Amino acid sequence: MREVIFDTETTGLDPKTGDRMVEIGCIEMVGRVETGRSFHAYFNPERDMPPEAERVHGLSAAFLSTKPRFAETADDLLAFLGDAPLVAHNAGFDFGFLNNELEKIGRAPISMDRMVDTVALARKKHPGSKLSLDALCTRYGIDRSHRVKHGALLDAELLAQVYVELTGGRQIGLGLVESASVTIETNVVQISGQAVAARPVRPPRPHAASPEELERHGKFIAGIEKAIWTR
Repeated sequence: MREVIFDTETTGLDPKTGDRMVEIGCIEMVGRVETGRSFHAYFNPERDMPPEAERVHGLSAAFLSTKPRFAETADDLLAFLGDAPLVAHNAGFDFGFLNNELEKIGRAPISMDRMVDTVALARKKHPGSKLSLDALCTRYGIDRSHRVKHGALLDAELLAQVYVELTGGRQIGLGLVESASVTIETNVVQISGQAVAARPVRPPRPHAASPEELERHGKFIAGIEKAIWTR
């Protein structure tokens, strides 16, 4: 199954009060494996950048003033997203900003039915623990030493690794997933409701020796001189 892991950077916390999305980074995964395809873009928000937001992601108003507006990149972004489920950390925040930008240019919002929130997954798997992206990277031993500031593409890459761990780790499909329901139909394995490619089922090989083979073996044994089992 194709999924897109994504992250955004913004001018603030609330699109309803005028905050805008200034960066998006997307990573494509198929069957929980990164394909190498990604989408990344900066956007000119046509407004100032609050100092507190710039301290988080390092994107200045001067830098963004030379970037395209969201409307100029929307078609390429939507083509990359396709109809895949969209995975994000605290996904309601990112969906809110993405749909706000789509609304501003008269495009249909992305359905919340496509949303997969890794915060909710982490809360269910690790109740009472810290749920930030940094904390989950530390828990799963994911290297984030190069994450000096927030960046949409970098954070999406880290989240892709976290998402794999939250959904069963690299052993997915090998019967080691908790509470996994596995059935085989033709060449597809259903693991916890997810379709994963499986090797074709082969009939068992016969292992019993034939009468002819037993006869040849007996003659071979009889021809061994000074066999240790005859002492």
